[in-house]
Amino acid sequence: MDRRRFLTGPLGCGALAPWVDLAGSAQARAGGQADRREAADDEVNARLPTIGTAPPFALTDQDGRRLALADMRGKVLALTFIYTVCSDSCPLLTARLATLQDLLGAAFGPRLRFVSISVLPEYDTPAILRDYARSYRANLRGWSFLTGSAEGVQAAVRGYGSYAARNRAGQVDHLTLTSLVDKLGRLRVQYLGTRFRDDELLRDLRALLAE
Repeated sequence: MDRRRFLTGPLGCGALAPWVDLAGSAQARAGGQADRREAADDEVNARLPTIGTAPPFALTDQDGRRLALADMRGKVLALTFIYTVCSDSCPLLTARLATLQDLLGAAFGPRLRFVSISVLPEYDTPAILRDYARSYRANLRGWSFLTGSAEGVQAAVRGYGSYAARNRAGQVDHLTLTSLVDKLGRLRVQYLGTRFRDDELLRDLRALLAE
């Protein structure tokens, strides 16, 4: 599953299928400097597939304010599911996004946002999410950490094809999924796990910004 993107229907739960890795074909063409420039242009301008309409949600951010998907229309989104006391994939994913936010430059905030939804809303209050965001130096002008009712969170989890449930040890088993939503509110790409390449995610985000 390394370096792969995945497609899923917007209302499916866990039904994932591999998508094409555009990097391979571009790298194969890169023989000389001109070819490398052409390949890079092809990658940036390549139109990503449209999976379907991104499932709506309305939750509460780290400052206690209501935030809905519709409120972010016109911006590219990278949406993830995390929880603050996770000791496995969540800190890895959040740390990587914290690094990528700086590489997105002036687009981060005005034109592109990160959204991290807690799958443990009974623990992750807005105040806890705010402290979590600060611990990763998240730029809250372009990154929202969301919580809400158990029903509201589970609706978002299921809608994006993810999964989250407590196990017998009281911990949360959940699917690590990163979803890209375009300016028109359409679900375009999903990454499963944390083993995708940072440059691949950046390329896809920039392609959506360029549309």
